[in-house]
Amino acid sequence: MAMTGSTPCSSMSNHTKERVTMTKVTLENFYSNLIAQHEEREMRQKKLEKVMEEEGLKDEEKRLRRSAHARKETEFLRLKRTRLGLEDFESLKVIGRGAFGEVRLVQKKDTGHVYAMKILRKADMLEKEQVGHIRAERDILVEADSLWVVKMFYSFQDKLNLYLIMEFLPGGDMMTLLMKKDTLTEEETQFYIAETVLAIDSIHQLGFIHRDIKSVPDVLRKLGTAFWGGGGWAVSLLLLPFSEIRMIL
Repeated sequence: MAMTGSTPCSSMSNHTKERVTMTKVTLENFYSNLIAQHEEREMRQKKLEKVMEEEGLKDEEKRLRRSAHARKETEFLRLKRTRLGLEDFESLKVIGRGAFGEVRLVQKKDTGHVYAMKILRKADMLEKEQVGHIRAERDILVEADSLWVVKMFYSFQDKLNLYLIMEFLPGGDMMTLLMKKDTLTEEETQFYIAETVLAIDSIHQLGFIHRDIKSVPDVLRKLGTAFWGGGGWAVSLLLLPFSEIRMIL
């Protein structure tokens, strides 16, 4: 006789489904990060060996250079294992708001360094099925070693929120620039379009595409250089209109 009724999956509560999703994402991130860290260490070691060969160093000089490199790698791993939380940062002010959270200007208490802290509410991301997009954004910021991509230094979470600690770009965004100047000169327009193309290309080189390219989300440094400020649905530190980004399969 055929079985009737709901499947175990469909009978799960929304809360249970959310916990399952978060557990899956956490495990996937953990192991993908381990693989990425190993590949990055190998890449840095190969780069060191190549530089030493090009410089024609003697064996003893190479040994000293390798020892110094190993010490740096050990210190780097120690810092990566350091668990950070909200208590490690002092909030200075809110610099942007969006559908899933806000961005705060913060200062790290032990170093005094200033960052942009993007705070994303987990419940909203799960409700609107944006977990994959958040992962895409985080992956871009972690993988990218590019002049054109805003750097992410730390990430952590608590029961309610996900926190991305990113490079603070005090220059504002393209919309603010347009509101201030009203009209750009032809030379300025060529400059920003060229830099925007380079920024988008750097994302494509990582294996990501963006569905909705606009001029608004471009983030500017103090000197007015265009930068890619994120990767998922939020490409601006100020959480301007959210757009989707998906990894190329």
